[in-house]
Amino acid sequence: MPQTNEDAVRTYYTAIDAEEYDTVFGLFDENIVYERPGQENIRNKDALKEFYINQRPLSNGAHEISSLINEGETVAVRGAFSGIQGDTEVSFGFADFFVFNETGLIKRRYTYTDRDTV
Repeated sequence: MPQTNEDAVRTYYTAIDAEEYDTVFGLFDENIVYERPGQENIRNKDALKEFYINQRPLSNGAHEISSLINEGETVAVRGAFSGIQGDTEVSFGFADFFVFNETGLIKRRYTYTDRDTV
């Protein structure tokens, strides 16, 4: 059975928390655009890989999903992240929107948090 968009998003959070980056990268379209608060957009899979491997400010954390809505090509998620940012323990709320292409890969992602930057 093919993976649904909702399954792909749940896989994303499980893989990112486990730092299983090959799984994470396999979920994204080559031309992904990822928007994050207070940061420049990430504009392709190579830039996404660079971000996750060398620039991501969050580590040793876990995402807790409190709500997930699948509507057409978009999956919206509301939840909380707890982990490390830099040298500091953090916990904050987030809302993510994943937009899928016709082949089931994530082509756009938007992240909003209750912090200025992540």
